[in-house]
Amino acid sequence: MSHYLLAIDQGTTSSRAIVFSAEGERVASAQQEFKQYFPQDGWVEHDGEELWQSTLAVCREALKQSGLTAAEVTAIGITNQRETTLVWDAKTGVPIHPAIVWQDRRTADYCAALKAAGHESAVASKTGLLIDPYFSATKLRWILEHVPGARARAERGELRFGTVDSFLLWRLTGGKAHKTDATNASRTLLFNIHTQQWDAALLELFEIPASLLPEVLDCAADFGTTEADLLGAAIPVLGMAGDQQAALVGQACFQPGMVKSTYGTGCFMIQNTGETPVISKNRLLTTVGYRLNGKVTYAVEGSIFVAGAAVQWLRDGIKLISHARDTEALAEQTGDACGVYLVPAFTGLGAPYWDPKARGAIFGLTRDTGIKEIVTAGLQSVCYQTRDLLQAMRQDGAAAPSALRVDGGMVENNWVMQFLADILGVTVERPQVTETTALGVAYLAGLQAGVYRDLESIASHWHRQQRFSPRMADSHRDKLYGGWLDAVQRVRSEG
Repeated sequence: MSHYLLAIDQGTTSSRAIVFSAEGERVASAQQEFKQYFPQDGWVEHDGEELWQSTLAVCREALKQSGLTAAEVTAIGITNQRETTLVWDAKTGVPIHPAIVWQDRRTADYCAALKAAGHESAVASKTGLLIDPYFSATKLRWILEHVPGARARAERGELRFGTVDSFLLWRLTGGKAHKTDATNASRTLLFNIHTQQWDAALLELFEIPASLLPEVLDCAADFGTTEADLLGAAIPVLGMAGDQQAALVGQACFQPGMVKSTYGTGCFMIQNTGETPVISKNRLLTTVGYRLNGKVTYAVEGSIFVAGAAVQWLRDGIKLISHARDTEALAEQTGDACGVYLVPAFTGLGAPYWDPKARGAIFGLTRDTGIKEIVTAGLQSVCYQTRDLLQAMRQDGAAAPSALRVDGGMVENNWVMQFLADILGVTVERPQVTETTALGVAYLAGLQAGVYRDLESIASHWHRQQRFSPRMADSHRDKLYGGWLDAVQRVRSEG
């Protein structure tokens, strides 16, 4: 019997559904964008109903394109934009406020007050996270404080909280399942990653009633069964993971020291640290990589705010290029030593700097500087920032990777991948299947369904499409990276 797995990939700008075969090959897919709402400066919201309706629509379309019926799908996996926060009515499933998106900064002053009061060390020791508006707890508290009657309703047990995975599961199961997985729970600031429990002291600190919270399961588990009338038959939901952790699984980074880096709008690098949580001294995040059979595999994560967005800015902001694909040829003409550095701190700097007041700049301009040098510097900035993350991981004591597995739109650019290998001094591997986020959660669902025997059998489906080996001299690498560090220092708010 053939097995097919339906992956729901609910992202920040679109919802996708992909049908995979048991061999990890894409059978069919559908994607639908939805509206972004910016009600005030620094606020970012989604309409929860749009998230749900777009997800339902792409699931139906992907099934239609595959030629399969819902009854022929073995299981569903759900992966999602992390940290985005929803609160809904426990009877109707209707959100009481728009979803507050991970990018939203409305709770910055509250976070600053918590840090000033000395809470960050205790919070970090339990959660592996920083106190920052990025995470879910302060968003949830904001909804309870600002929606009339919300706190009283929450105290009476009439409301439910969840990240997007939990909300979709609630709707898919007709309100029968209020659950999440350990990776999504670990991004809320409410979950103790050592005890693997919601933490009473954290709930008290952030003023969150425990009745709101979903049950936390492994990433491969019985999350519930879809209502039969939604897709044509009841399908078990057996896998769940936040998008970056799902990509870690999709890239089969199952051994300590293995690293994946996803290059989308931003860049997220995660290193598997095994059974031991590595507590960062360099402002990286300690997180749950995945949890299977009750056993936690930990990871260290670094996030770059601007990766592909730098190319988008070169194209749409200052119109130096017409298409992203034009960058490769321009960089090939320029070479790696153009002397220009572009620091894309358009919304501040992410890890390991965490400097929200830093701003972008271009350094090293001369009379000979032209379009191709600035474009090349934009591409290089992504690679330099990746080295920042890798350096921080090494300084934290994480094992040096034998190779970096990459995915996301930018990895199709061969020049960028070669420069990345050169500036890191690490082999870079690009897989045959680059939809690793959706693939990872399909694997998790298949693992629970018995389609895959274990992680080793999943790893056997990972195939390299191309390898990029470093070929740059150490002295040249250090000189180029030294110029980057100098440029970054100049844009730092305290620099």
